[in-house]
Amino acid sequence: MSVIGHIINGEHIQGEGRTQAVYNPATGTAEGTVQLADTATVKHAISVAEAAFPAWRNTPPLKRARVMFKFKDLLEQHADKICELITDEHGKVLNDAMGELQRGIENVEYATAAPELLKGEHSKNAGPAIDAWSEFQPLGVVAAITPFNFPAMVPLWMWPMAVVCGNCVVLKPSERAPSAVKYIVELAHEAGLPKGVLNLVNGDKEAVDTLLQDRRVQAVSFVGSTPIAEYVYTEGNKHGKRVQALGGAKNHAIVMPDADMENTISALIGAAFGSCGERCMAISVAVAVGDEAANKLVSGLQAAMASIKTGTGRDNSNDMGPLITGEHRNKVRQYVDDGVAEGATLVVDGRDLSVSEHPNGFFMGPCLFDNVRPNMRIYREEIFGPVLCVVRVDTMEQAMQLINDHEFGNGTCIFTRDGEAARYFSDHIQVGMVGINVPLPVPMAFHSFGGWKRSLFGDLSAYGPDAVRFYTRRKTITQRWPSSGVREGAQFTFPS
Repeated sequence: MSVIGHIINGEHIQGEGRTQAVYNPATGTAEGTVQLADTATVKHAISVAEAAFPAWRNTPPLKRARVMFKFKDLLEQHADKICELITDEHGKVLNDAMGELQRGIENVEYATAAPELLKGEHSKNAGPAIDAWSEFQPLGVVAAITPFNFPAMVPLWMWPMAVVCGNCVVLKPSERAPSAVKYIVELAHEAGLPKGVLNLVNGDKEAVDTLLQDRRVQAVSFVGSTPIAEYVYTEGNKHGKRVQALGGAKNHAIVMPDADMENTISALIGAAFGSCGERCMAISVAVAVGDEAANKLVSGLQAAMASIKTGTGRDNSNDMGPLITGEHRNKVRQYVDDGVAEGATLVVDGRDLSVSEHPNGFFMGPCLFDNVRPNMRIYREEIFGPVLCVVRVDTMEQAMQLINDHEFGNGTCIFTRDGEAARYFSDHIQVGMVGINVPLPVPMAFHSFGGWKRSLFGDLSAYGPDAVRFYTRRKTITQRWPSSGVREGAQFTFPS
């Protein structure tokens, strides 16, 4: 059984403290253990990063970018192995893991533009014989705390941009799926990243709290559930840190009467049940405008769901793999039980699905509810599983009001052929990421990812242009070299 440790100062560290089992969710068996860093280990990683910072901040951005070019090549060369590690510990199907990795690689590609992104601004003769310019200077030591559901992509949202901006990073991935990110960190060092610039510590709340409380950590990036995101944001701010904490979601799709229903159903099937629903951008609520559209939608979804194939992620013929743990599977089942008890119509019931070759795997089939009401728990809360709820309304305005009233504002979309309706929707909906006939409007790497309301705590979104702003401080310099021999008196008015 493998033991997964830490990488600090470019060296593999095997600790002596607590460990946790790492499961293959398809088989339900523990296939390794991960070491959980104690406070001393995390502080050691912070010290190493702090020591590496002076040399790294003075490394030319072009040299930092060249490391990212080599790193990108290595990710592509070893993509199959990375995806196998993702699948074996998360459960998602291999081709889904490949899609995740590709999105991460696109963020590395964006990071290679560091010389352009960090150029700053310059104004000659901003005043008489006065020049002014701004610089983007790195923060120092920054922390990245990442979730289990995208063990490759989300870390690649964070640390590549942090390091090309001149920072040094302590990365704490999810202890449930630690192997892929560990291998990726090894590839980063193979690409030429100096020792101490990127450090990996596995751990739980003790490690997180150490990162949040240590004064040497200047900024924290986080992705996870809303309660933990709020805690990270509050605790980090209390200790004087810059924090971006991305939380949960309840993403709605409005289905208009004029929607291309066949394509809409296909889009919703993938968006709701891909990765077994364990995505913060998954569509979990379909709001059908009018009973005619609702009836077509529900019957079409029911028919399409009958062909969804659930099984081990190693088999690319499957559409869905298992959920991450048995505990989480039972939690999702309880949500379905609650929906039935509250009066929603369970059209497709996947609670008792079993996979014969893996009877102990954490599998659950897709579920579809109709006649869901906003007061129901299955509507209010993020389920993070393969459960799609259909809500019926009479008008687009009612559909939009549902979305705007919800506490989350991560992603949303509308299916329609009406350009006026689409334009009105995108302009007035209170959600951070919007799709028009696009069910998963995840921005490309050269934009930024972030929701509104209780889906994002902090002022700046993840990756893209916001990453440069988050991982740097702007410094503005005003400089004057007066002509020799010029004598000037004191100026007591404010300079203008």
